[in-house]
Amino acid sequence: MPSQMAHCLYFTNLLAFPGSVSEWPYLKKACQAGKDTVYFKDGVRHIDFVLSYVDDKDGDKKAERRREFEANLEKAGLELEAEDKSESGDRKTYYLKIHAPWEVLATYADVLKIKVPFKASDIPKAQEVHLEWLTQPFRLPDNIMMPEPDYFTAPFDKSKVDFFLIDDKDTFFPPSTRNRIVYYILTRCPYYKEDCKEEDKTGIKRLLNNGTYTSAYPLHDCKYWKKAEDMQCDSERYHLYRYWARFLCFYKKQPLNLIKKYYGEKIGIYFAWLGFYTEMLFFAAVMGVICFVYGVLSYEDNITSKEICDPEIGGMIVMCPLCDKKCRYWKLNSTCLSSWQSHLFDNEGTVFFAMFMGIWVTLFLEFWKRRQARLEYEWDLVDFEEEQQQLQIRPEYELKCTGRRFNRITQEMEPYLPFPSKCARFCLSGATVLFWTCLIVACIIGVIAYRLAVYAAFASVMKDSPTSKIQLVGSLITPQLATSVTASCINFVIILILNFLYEHVAIWITDMEIPKTHLEYENKLTMKMFMFQFVNYYSSCFYVAFFKGKFVGYPGNYSYMFGKWSMLRNEECAPGGCLIELTTQLLIVMAGKQMVGNAQEALSIYWRSHPKSTYSRWEQDHDLQNFSQYGLFYEYLEMVIQFGFITLFVASFPLAPLLALFNNILEVRVDAWKLTTQFRRPVAAKARNIGAWKEILNVVAILSVVTNAFIVAFTSDMIPRLVYLYAYHPGNKATMRGYITNSLSFYNISQIPEDNLPEHGENPSWYRDYRYPPGHEKQYTHTMQFWHILAAKLAFIVIMEHVVFVVKFFVAWLIPDVPVGIKSHIKRERFLVQEYLHNYEVEKLKMQLSQSCSLATETAPLLPSMLALSCFT
Repeated sequence: MPSQMAHCLYFTNLLAFPGSVSEWPYLKKACQAGKDTVYFKDGVRHIDFVLSYVDDKDGDKKAERRREFEANLEKAGLELEAEDKSESGDRKTYYLKIHAPWEVLATYADVLKIKVPFKASDIPKAQEVHLEWLTQPFRLPDNIMMPEPDYFTAPFDKSKVDFFLIDDKDTFFPPSTRNRIVYYILTRCPYYKEDCKEEDKTGIKRLLNNGTYTSAYPLHDCKYWKKAEDMQCDSERYHLYRYWARFLCFYKKQPLNLIKKYYGEKIGIYFAWLGFYTEMLFFAAVMGVICFVYGVLSYEDNITSKEICDPEIGGMIVMCPLCDKKCRYWKLNSTCLSSWQSHLFDNEGTVFFAMFMGIWVTLFLEFWKRRQARLEYEWDLVDFEEEQQQLQIRPEYELKCTGRRFNRITQEMEPYLPFPSKCARFCLSGATVLFWTCLIVACIIGVIAYRLAVYAAFASVMKDSPTSKIQLVGSLITPQLATSVTASCINFVIILILNFLYEHVAIWITDMEIPKTHLEYENKLTMKMFMFQFVNYYSSCFYVAFFKGKFVGYPGNYSYMFGKWSMLRNEECAPGGCLIELTTQLLIVMAGKQMVGNAQEALSIYWRSHPKSTYSRWEQDHDLQNFSQYGLFYEYLEMVIQFGFITLFVASFPLAPLLALFNNILEVRVDAWKLTTQFRRPVAAKARNIGAWKEILNVVAILSVVTNAFIVAFTSDMIPRLVYLYAYHPGNKATMRGYITNSLSFYNISQIPEDNLPEHGENPSWYRDYRYPPGHEKQYTHTMQFWHILAAKLAFIVIMEHVVFVVKFFVAWLIPDVPVGIKSHIKRERFLVQEYLHNYEVEKLKMQLSQSCSLATETAPLLPSMLALSCFT
């Protein structure tokens, strides 16, 4: 840079003619500042924010906006320095560097009630455990885990500057706080002339939207692959990349304090939650693997599957066709393989694992509350919402709400949205969400119709003999499997398409509601997106779990989806049962979602590489991707949807937590890698907790107990088998022998209506149900065993729910949300703040009194002369 070269040449001349040595430090720093710097050209003032723009066809109007905006920024106290396009790498882009001096930082730190240190902490740290060597491989260096010493903090007060521990005003506020303050000013600074006030012409967001500026961002402190040349720079980005963002560090603890210091508390909370969730998944995954191994080891003891596979039992049972006309009779032993597969997940371990997950989710939420409370204390977030939330009014709210009303609390006029307008916007928003939810339901009905039609189409091309086995499409795939897999894949594609469309709709209707604060905006958007995603992702699983095969009817009196005229008979469960179908559906949707997400992130890894040539720090960051305000939102949404999969339907697939664990280990490092290397530095933001996601997790946790109880009772065959074992088995010894024939009902095929009659012959047929046989006075009505099983299912649901809920509430009561030690630390800090403020005010008053006394003493000898002069006058 020419100006820096001039400074350096002047500094060289000073060495030869040392006249003005007072300029040496200033010029020395200027010489040391190279292209890859975070300082102004003088090498002293820190760059807190950068704006960029280019010339275009609408240049005059935009240039006028920029002039007014930059003039107002200077009036607000910010210092600006421009970089001409001739000095940029592309020769097109202008850069405006912004520096906030001490006066501006102190003023807005007072306004925003930013907490700063006033005394070194005297609370002793927790004693190291004796088995520290066991955790040593998972630990990072102490300077990475704890980049800052412990202090007691208090909200900054500009009138009490000497109360706080200010060693150097230039470094007192860390870069994350500095860029937060500057962004606060940028979002509220107008770009209209003083004589022509136009309220809507305010804020950097509008200037970015209309193209006046192309980007606005704070700077990273260095390159991510090597340390900064300036020894005063902490090179925190480099440390984050080396110790956190690389996949080889997957087994290491996350440097949460360094993440918080560099990116702000909001991003720090997200990674703390994601890391804790991943740690807790380990225990659920271990238990799921144990239950799956139990299913594998009890393979040979499965009498039910042995009877199905036995040619003398299953081979002699001819089953009714699974669809009208086109489907053929089939022998029960043709489902031998699927019955073995179903046993892997539908066994006694399923009940235990469902109850375990109900307790696990409670432990997860309760222990997270404790971890969150600790972070709130350590990161000075305890009183954040109560003191500062109202200061986070969105600039959009202030601009769009032209009405004003008197606030009795603040005694000031404030913007507000009239009640009729608020109701109209709410109704339109609700109607939009309802429409899209109905659209999802319509798509699910379409997929169900597809399953029915395609199954009949597969059945019409069968080549096998009428009753030998379940016919195959190809060499290994049954029509049931082909229909189920293709329908699941189509459903997954529909899910992705609807998600893509609804994302834009949800943002539009949330903007239309004009939420008052940033927190309110995030909560509204969160609820809309989750409600939609809940229906979109889980509706197909709910259908398979609780509706498929439940409203079929019986031969001669089948139920139809759109009436008998449609010829679309309601779906029956596959020969292996509905639980294995639910497992297939869950695996395809959950694994497919994770694979698509990971594929998108993996592609971005090779999208960019670090530059070979050296160019300015602001240009390097300009070339990175912008971290949007929805960045963390989508990360949370992805994890919460996954949380729903591993809790709501986990009874059907115990390996779901294991898949989630592997995905999350990768997710933590990929998210860290993207944030450190591919994105510009986000504006630091505070957040006390994970927001509305916490309540969503609580609702999902409660709902999961109900869904898993119903899955075990109505989707699996566990309850019918237990009822048979203890009430209907033949002989004195409890055994499962004879269960297969007991669970089937006989139908006289000659009585079947012609519309249902298969095209190939007549055979005595069986079907899955508990009904009286033909010739009985109650033929084809439910037997008493059916009602016993139904009563047992309902009793199981009630018992399981009550047991799990009692344990959940007991565990929640037993584990306090805030650790006792943290409570005492918070109380001590509040006490110290009051005590030190009191002592400070007392000392200040004493100093003022002593100064007054000394002034009075000095003026006392002059008092007679002054009186005489006044009398003379």
